Amino acid sequence: MTPGYVELQRTGELERRAEALRELLEACALCPRSCGARRLAGETGVCRTARLPVFSSSFAHFGEESPLVGHRGSGTIFFAHCNLLCAFCQNHDISHEGAGEEIDIERLADVMIGLEKAGCHNINVVTPTHVTAQIVEALSLAASRGLRLPLVYNCGGYESVRTLKLLHGIVDIYMPDFKFWDARVARRFTGVKDYPLRAREALREMHRQVGDLVVDDRGIATRGILLRHLVMPGGLAGTRQIMRFVAHELSPGTYVNVMPQYHPCGSVVGEKDAGRRITGDEYREAVEAALEEGILRLDERRRMMLFF
Repeated sequence: MTPGYVELQRTGELERRAEALRELLEACALCPRSCGARRLAGETGVCRTARLPVFSSSFAHFGEESPLVGHRGSGTIFFAHCNLLCAFCQNHDISHEGAGEEIDIERLADVMIGLEKAGCHNINVVTPTHVTAQIVEALSLAASRGLRLPLVYNCGGYESVRTLKLLHGIVDIYMPDFKFWDARVARRFTGVKDYPLRAREALREMHRQVGDLVVDDRGIATRGILLRHLVMPGGLAGTRQIMRFVAHELSPGTYVNVMPQYHPCGSVVGEKDAGRRITGDEYREAVEAALEEGILRLDERRRMMLFF
């Protein structure tokens, strides 16, 4: 399956989209924070990123979901900093501390081409929201050099529908998190109370664009949504309500990974509720809630039996 951005690059539309996204950096409105930082002039906002992206690492990743990994790995590109900054982020050194280095657009395009040459099944941009404009610029350049891998947009779910509309036909696979159902919980851990609202809006737009996950005859994802949900201790994430929304307002065929790997990091260490791992029972209850609410496609790792 030819990625959608290939035709957009051929017609010049991909560069026009890149320019439209660059314009959002003038007084930054890429994400729902709309902080107004003049990033093209070197200012930074919450994401602490100016004109150039901060690159952390890239490699063939074999720890992602099986439809992305296949036999040759998912070509992940990790960007430093974040527009959401969860207090318990397990990549704290990258998202909060900014471990990495600024790279220009040409070098980012080279990274994409290098991952294709290494045999990866896709280009998987991790924490892309605050550098969406730069990614599309690099993608346009890489596509002109022959890049033909599906683009995976691996994000935290705090997205602007305006920005997502500019990605229509560019992103092949959306891989968002849906982290919190309750606005008070979202504000506690991220500082933004509108996360649940923005995540619901974003997921509707993503599904409108690409639909349910489609895999080829090798089981490799080519298009669609792959949704992640991290189970938190004490039901803090609101798993049942999220699964109900996904099944009823998106599709019961949405591919969902109910993830058990929460562990306290950063500022939540020592807190009474969020400062512990989840139990095996909590994870099994979360999986059961997903099934009871009508989710039909759970990631195969749902069969894990956890004991803590």
